[in-house]
Amino acid sequence: MQASGSKFRVAICGGGIGGLCFAAALSRYPEIKIDVYEAAQSFKEVGAGIMVWGRTWQVLTLLGLERALRDIAGLESGSSEDPDFGFDFRRSDTGGEEGHRIHLLRLPCPGHLFHRAHFLQAFVDVLPEGSAHLGKRLESYHQANFLSPIELNFTDGSSAACDVLVGADGIRSVVRRWMFNDLAKTHGRDMLNFIQPFFSGTVIYRSLVPAESLRDRDGQMHRARREATMYCGLNKHIVCYPVARGTLVNFVGMATIPEAEGSPYTKPWVSESSREEVLACFQNWEPEAEELVKLVQKPLKWAVHQLHPLPTYIDRRVALLGDAAHAMTPHQGAGAGQAIEDAFILAGLLGDPSVTKNNLTDALEAYNHVRVPFANKIIGTSRHAGAMYELRSAHGDDYSTLAPAIQNQWDWVDGEDVLAQLERALKWMKERGVAAVKASL
Repeated sequence: MQASGSKFRVAICGGGIGGLCFAAALSRYPEIKIDVYEAAQSFKEVGAGIMVWGRTWQVLTLLGLERALRDIAGLESGSSEDPDFGFDFRRSDTGGEEGHRIHLLRLPCPGHLFHRAHFLQAFVDVLPEGSAHLGKRLESYHQANFLSPIELNFTDGSSAACDVLVGADGIRSVVRRWMFNDLAKTHGRDMLNFIQPFFSGTVIYRSLVPAESLRDRDGQMHRARREATMYCGLNKHIVCYPVARGTLVNFVGMATIPEAEGSPYTKPWVSESSREEVLACFQNWEPEAEELVKLVQKPLKWAVHQLHPLPTYIDRRVALLGDAAHAMTPHQGAGAGQAIEDAFILAGLLGDPSVTKNNLTDALEAYNHVRVPFANKIIGTSRHAGAMYELRSAHGDDYSTLAPAIQNQWDWVDGEDVLAQLERALKWMKERGVAAVKASL
């Protein structure tokens, strides 16, 4: 039954960063009823660190989360001194000798670093009262036509209904599976090829290192405590940066077997590893990198999977968001940011005064129009970035061409911002609506 006083009902499957950001963005429109269904018994984020680029920070500021997130990051509220952000890229597989700089990347926008659990909590804190439903794992959904309620069925035997379903349920999305099975009935069996993620060939070792354990070097604080750093080697690299007000260093060690891309991965995607395995992986790297590796404790090993770029993120009144739509490799720190951009733009479209229960599909089509080409492009740039960091791109270890290529592949970060994208989507939606009215006359 339609909630009293609401224009329509939006169900969000998935309570990660993308789903909760969408709920926060949509809560600005009290006439829209929101329900968040999370399979786990609590909201939690897997992983250690998260990078937030300036374009994503713009969204968080517009949502009123800036002060809470500044407090989490240990930044002064209202400070205008956010530094330009970047990475110190170093050649580090040097047989134990001192490494050297490949490129000092500086981006023309600020960046912020967070512990993922702390970051997620900022969204949990602003969830509309009564909107969260924990322990609700979606089993299936059914949408009969463009106006009837969408039926949701959960694994505990319960059910619910909504007017719009948004799948923010991650790389193994149940919503995506049902969506592309439906699309295959009308658009051909090729649509089934977009359901399953594939192994990227890369495994990641994740850990948090106490910053105070890293010794000063040459009279200076260890590089990993001061700034974001990329220690690079052939088919391997380490990303590290300080989080939790500088008390921890987020350690992400990556190793790739290029020929394994697309091959079956039969082991668990996430498993416990050992310090010894990580040490062996980065043996004889430059001293400051090895010092960091030796401090890794209880690392988690991730098999990085990704999606092929999807041809669409929507089917009638069902939409995908975040990793459910465009799960990508982590080489540009863009996964969470793109989910947040999805959330802001989709919420802005659904919340527009012109959108009613009768023209919801116009809003979803506009979301699809702007987000599919943009987010799918980042899938490609992220994959290429990983090849450059691991010295197996067309540039190899020719630093004279590699350094400018590393710099240029970040151009999108300072490209069309999210507000401009939303304005473009709103314009497209309204022009579509006018055209539909004219066609009916």
